[in-house]
Amino acid sequence: MAQEQTQFRKIIHVDMDAFYASVEQRDNPDLRGKPVAVGGSRQRGVVAAASYEARTYGVRSAMASSIAIRKCPDLLFVKPRFEVYKAVSAQIRTVFAQYTDLIEPLSLDEAYLDVTASLPDGCTATQLAQTIKEQIKARTQLTASAGVSYNKFLAKLASDYRKPDGLFVIKPHQGLAFVEKLLVGQFHGIGRVTADKMNQLGIFTGMDLRARSELFLNEHFGKAGAYFYSIARAIDQRPVTPNRERKSVGAETTFEQDLTDYAAIADQLSPLVIRVWAYCERTGMVGRTVTLKVKYADFQQITRSRTMLTAVTNLSQLQQLSMDLLSGIQDLTKGVRLVGISLSSFQTIQALPSGQLMLDL
Repeated sequence: MAQEQTQFRKIIHVDMDAFYASVEQRDNPDLRGKPVAVGGSRQRGVVAAASYEARTYGVRSAMASSIAIRKCPDLLFVKPRFEVYKAVSAQIRTVFAQYTDLIEPLSLDEAYLDVTASLPDGCTATQLAQTIKEQIKARTQLTASAGVSYNKFLAKLASDYRKPDGLFVIKPHQGLAFVEKLLVGQFHGIGRVTADKMNQLGIFTGMDLRARSELFLNEHFGKAGAYFYSIARAIDQRPVTPNRERKSVGAETTFEQDLTDYAAIADQLSPLVIRVWAYCERTGMVGRTVTLKVKYADFQQITRSRTMLTAVTNLSQLQQLSMDLLSGIQDLTKGVRLVGISLSSFQTIQALPSGQLMLDL
């Protein structure tokens, strides 16, 4: 058993607490203790990040600003300052680099660290995670939450478990029991639509998911079935990959009933566009290529793309391009079961004083 234990990796997932909003509250004392949203306050704006005070009202990232204001009439909107967030993120990465070269950033505010081979003498991964949290606080005056475990899936779950300013550990002998008690909607990699589909199949918890065969999951969830089969068993073989570069961002939804009406499909497409743009605002990335994905009732799948000469730099433009692509689909009579939208050909952006976005070339 001791020999097997040495084979477990030591992974730390660090996630800054309400990062953009916390930076704004740090830099502007008038915002402290108040509900704050980073993003556009206009009718077609979107929340990129929300303070914990705003979250108590149900405000969250990727929410349309109009909905956020209805939930929290006193919500204070702040325009994003990507150059500041990038500078703070660089400070945080400097802390990480003191302890390992195996750093996989997911965005400006979170990263995986593999410290298996780089732990200081006499130091555990849990102790190192605490040290990293303390150093981040000292350098940035911001809090981070950390999760420690033997794979990336569990480390990510652990960092979410005691936010904000939390530290939680899932040891090898605890992984299976921890996963089986969770609702599938709490699993990283299972979104609302997939969770709803699982619920319809009688899968509500990790234990329910583990009871299903890999064949069953492949039949109902395609290529993702193998991943779901593994994480239900607390297994995740993905390595921490430095210099991870994301090529695209997308969102899709499967309808409960096949749709044949353009307006009905457009209604379903609009929130997906908001989710994609929220990623852009959260990460400071924009793209030139918009791709629409349509899957028909007979499972035939088509895609339509449009590449712009310059990057898409606001939500309204992304919505218009998405709807233009949808209107170009000729035949809806056989029914559409899934629609998705994605953005690729990424470039970095920064915020202008006007609140618009500018390419950082």
